[in-house]
Amino acid sequence: MSITRDEVAHLAKLSRLALTEDELDHFAGQLDVIIGAVARVQEVAAAGIPPTTHAANLENVYRDDVIAPPLDADLVLSQAPAAQAARFRVPRILTEE
Repeated sequence: MSITRDEVAHLAKLSRLALTEDELDHFAGQLDVIIGAVARVQEVAAAGIPPTTHAANLENVYRDDVIAPPLDADLVLSQAPAAQAARFRVPRILTEE
């Protein structure tokens, strides 16, 4: 299946891309090659092969949870650049209207 120049123009319009006439011809050729490569990959006999997401088996490695006491709020706030009313003070990023 090949892609036509008109199909590329239609895709460009849907994508809201302004392509020149030369770009339409150029991309039509490139997309045709890509579509051909995908079609060749789909022809591979894959009966009996389960789909995979990675080439190698991956497992998540987690550490065991360790219950620990929380940090002391006064100690943490004493190390902050600015604190006010037992909270971190940060620069205002929004203005009130």
